[in-house]
Amino acid sequence: MSSPLEQALAVMVTTFHKYSGQEGDKFKLSKGEMKELLHKELPSFVGEKVDEEGLKKLMGDLDENSDEEVDFQEYAVFLALVTIMCNDFFQGSPGRP
Repeated sequence: MSSPLEQALAVMVTTFHKYSGQEGDKFKLSKGEMKELLHKELPSFVGEKVDEEGLKKLMGDLDENSDEEVDFQEYAVFLALVTIMCNDFFQGSPGRP
């Protein structure tokens, strides 16, 4: 049986591939695919509606090779940044050492 961390890694990979390739390259997320991923998979972070200007800035910040898509490595950087933000947020929570 997989450990919780191994399961989490598998979810990160399968989530990327669930959305990538719906439009064009099956190994990259287009702006539309990224928008759908954010809306469906991270609703607590984006709210009811994904902010178009925020999405445009996010895509620009993540898109290291300027191809206007997010590949898996760029997606992994995004997840690392979100994880760091969550860690920082929860460090101030009551009950933390």
